[in-house]
Amino acid sequence: MFLRDELDNTVTGATPASLEHYQHALRLLQCYIGDPVAVVDAAIAASPTMVIAHALRAWLHLLGTEPGGLPVARESLRTALQLPANRRETGHLQAISRVIEGRWHEAGRVLEDVTIEYPTDALALQAGQQIDFFTGHSRMLRDRIARALPAWSERMPGFHALLGMHAFGLEEMADYGRAESQGRRAVELEPRDGWAQHAVVHVMEMQGRQKEGIAWMRGNPDAWARDSFFCVHNWWHLALFHLELGEIDEVLALFDGPIDGKHSTVVLDMVDASALLWRLQLRSIHVGSRWTALADRWEPLAAAGNYAFNDAHAMMAFVGADRPRAAASILEAQAAAMERDDDNAMFTREVGRPVALAIQAFAEGDYARAVGLLRPVRNIASRFGGSHAQRDVLDLTLIEAAIRSKQSQLASAFVAERIAAKPTSAWARTLRDRSLGIAA
Repeated sequence: MFLRDELDNTVTGATPASLEHYQHALRLLQCYIGDPVAVVDAAIAASPTMVIAHALRAWLHLLGTEPGGLPVARESLRTALQLPANRRETGHLQAISRVIEGRWHEAGRVLEDVTIEYPTDALALQAGQQIDFFTGHSRMLRDRIARALPAWSERMPGFHALLGMHAFGLEEMADYGRAESQGRRAVELEPRDGWAQHAVVHVMEMQGRQKEGIAWMRGNPDAWARDSFFCVHNWWHLALFHLELGEIDEVLALFDGPIDGKHSTVVLDMVDASALLWRLQLRSIHVGSRWTALADRWEPLAAAGNYAFNDAHAMMAFVGADRPRAAASILEAQAAAMERDDDNAMFTREVGRPVALAIQAFAEGDYARAVGLLRPVRNIASRFGGSHAQRDVLDLTLIEAAIRSKQSQLASAFVAERIAAKPTSAWARTLRDRSLGIAA
């Protein structure tokens, strides 16, 4: 039985009931709310032959970079490969297979072709942009969506998600005016679109608009935070604004509340928790037992070695909590990862390994070594994924290491660069004064 979804894409093996469940799950994913896994499971229960539902289930377990998601995705793929599928659906299965094999770049290219031929395939666009994010392809974050936009209109379901994704791509390419406009329009169309909310907050972070950013995030938190599995990251962005303003009590309250109060074991949530505590530690702010609690949750994943960006943040937790054995496990897992023939071998070799070693060196007080490790990778750090805002922690670590190792000229150069990029930054001025103090 061949049905068409609400965007006029042919769907193989669906029934009206399964298609309704599938479209509901996709809408939840587009806003990052609810439980799309449970809803897509309902779609599969209603029609076990619905190939695109199996694909969505696989994507939901792959795009969190959770090691435990891989077996579920493999199971979904095995089932789907035994079913009749059309050309578009086959493209999804090929891309899923590539991600399971660790070939993220190939998966992104497969989905690129899918959305060139089927530009209203909302799932392929969203999965494709997430892959671009994890592989650090800033231009494709923008262009993958820009190519599809002419096929869309405001009256089509999910149009807000296209605008939100385009906004994020524009921001990562430093087209801040258009990014903010697109993101704000997306939120107007769908206030619960956490990704669009996030695109606008990225613009304000990059432009150093802390007070506006706080107002934007606190204006309607019920919309973007309620029942959202993306809200921790958006709360993290709010904390960065308060941190830049020196409002440390507010930062710690956010950390202990919506950011880490539930002690999430979701990898992306733990990445945010590590990144915030590390920024506080760079400022010599005592964070108490928070590192210990976070390291406890990272330890079961220490030997995963499946994504170098995660390794770096696990290392922050392990050195922050003084867990040398766990830190050694990260390095051992990275050594094994670099021996494999997949994309994470490159992510690790070129960026992840030196970053993990630099974090370890910094924690051990070997600041000169940290500088030496970070300088060669800071300008290619996008190769192991993340956003400009997330990777900024590497620049902050490099500056602090240069100051603490008393490399006055180097520190002054890095600080001048930062002030030029963020002239309103109070912390940048503090770093300037400290670097001048070294020279004096």
